Amino acid sequence: MPKFVIEREIPGAGKLTPEQLQAISQKSCGVLKSMGPQIQWLQSYVTDNKIYCIYIAPDEETVRQHAQQGGFPANSIARVRTVIDPTTSE
Repeated sequence: MPKFVIEREIPGAGKLTPEQLQAISQKSCGVLKSMGPQIQWLQSYVTDNKIYCIYIAPDEETVRQHAQQGGFPANSIARVRTVIDPTTSE
């Protein structure tokens, strides 16, 4: 199934407290549970003003539905075509 990177513009994201991040995570997981197993959240990276999320989903529209139902921004959604790392050079 395709993997997606979602860019969420959230001013001050890097200053969110552990409790706020937990609440956001709980909301996301609740929406995911209601949507079924076709969409999965792998992990997210919190920066100063954005959160970058990695999801597995059948298509971009499913990712957008998750964002709408959760009340999360999805400013950019990009399908991952290939994953490389240092071992790619070998």
